[in-house]
Amino acid sequence: MRYKTIKLSALAMLALAGCGKQEAPQQQAHVVELGVVEVAARKVTMTVELPGRTNPYLVAEVRPQVGGIVLQRLFKEGGDVRRSDVLYQIDPAMYQATYNSAEAALSKAEANLASSKSRAERYADLVKINAVSKQDYDDVDAAYKQATADVEGAKAAVENARINLNYTKVMAPISGRIGKSEVTPGALVTASQPLALAKIQQLDPIYVDVTQSSVEWLRLKREIESGVLKTDSKKQARVKLKLEDGRMYAHEGKLEFSDVTVDQTTGMITLRAVFPNANHDLLPGMYVRAVLEEGVNEQAITVPQAGVSRDQKGQPLVLLVTPENKIERRVIAIDKEIGNDWLVTSGLSVGEKVVVEGSQRLMRLPADGTVKPVPAEGMNKGNGMSEQAAPSEAEKQ
Repeated sequence: MRYKTIKLSALAMLALAGCGKQEAPQQQAHVVELGVVEVAARKVTMTVELPGRTNPYLVAEVRPQVGGIVLQRLFKEGGDVRRSDVLYQIDPAMYQATYNSAEAALSKAEANLASSKSRAERYADLVKINAVSKQDYDDVDAAYKQATADVEGAKAAVENARINLNYTKVMAPISGRIGKSEVTPGALVTASQPLALAKIQQLDPIYVDVTQSSVEWLRLKREIESGVLKTDSKKQARVKLKLEDGRMYAHEGKLEFSDVTVDQTTGMITLRAVFPNANHDLLPGMYVRAVLEEGVNEQAITVPQAGVSRDQKGQPLVLLVTPENKIERRVIAIDKEIGNDWLVTSGLSVGEKVVVEGSQRLMRLPADGTVKPVPAEGMNKGNGMSEQAAPSEAEKQ
């Protein structure tokens, strides 16, 4: 009897324990909220940034055209000179004497010409009446023509002497900024010597020579011909300039030409742009980066750089939210930066949703879990949780 009582008590306790044990309510699955952007086609101005160097618009090396001793330097080194300004004075004494001698020889020839002309005119009248022989007339006429030729030769000698005398004043062949002088007063110079006396460079406007690969040049040409890129009627690219310190140059330039040959060693094509340079902010030899506007892509697809990562092979990768609110990983192809975006050439279609915020939360997402896409700019509003917010109690569990 006692055994039965103990057994019933034990059963009663087990029953009570069974009744007291309630099934724990199933924890509500947490919905992972992700910030997304919807892919859309937009109008994008296509640019390319190319390295280059500045070069003077005109360059002239000043050399003497006659020899002699330099008497004076008549310019300030590093200053601006104008065309025909006198830069050096070479000793003109010898050239002045040569000029004077040529002038005297011309005067003598002109006097002889006057005499020969009068005699030829008289003999012309006399030969008509047979007062002189035909032979005498021919001799006088030949002497007149010889005197005429002597005058022309004497004039040429005078002109040559005058030119050499003027060359003793070494003048600026172009306007521009002149560099340092390679000679000082007292130096002996010779005609057409290899050493330039000074160099003049025209800096306004100024050239910027940049290089572009032939592959990129062919791609650009193909996209313009196919209509992907649209240019102006002249198909000329506008050019902006980025200086060595990162600042943008205040003035815009224009593309002058592209070279007609490809460098066989580098595979590059030289492009030349011209920029105004009134304040001489650009000096020859400066390293710059030219930003060329190649054209306009009317249907460009871009994606924020924050939404693009790389896989183990280095390929660009994005996370997409499917219509079923699942996550899809997809490799895409990108071309270049457009501001804070990447230009996508393949792999994305208009209307797809790319994850740009909250991707670290996917580590807590079950394999068959779903996500809640929210416009990226609305992640901090309502009940949405930003990437910087603290986790909730449910997430802590």
